Amino acid sequence: MPKMKTKSGAKKRFKMTASGKVRGKQAGKQHGMIKRTNKFIRNARGTYILDESDAKIVRKFMPYA
Repeated sequence: MPKMKTKSGAKKRFKMTASGKVRGKQAGKQHGMIKRTNKFIRNARGTYILDESDAKIVRKFMPYA
């Protein structure tokens, strides 16, 4: 039986935690920072845990993570 392939876009954007949750970057920080509020920029630092409905999709993209 052939191995399943990991989606290369998903492996660059997401990591799995030790408990099996999916960690991703905060959205909306690539460009256009002038129009964003300071509060938005401050709150969008770092990473966050994906919602379970989104995490289910990402786990299909990363079968061996």
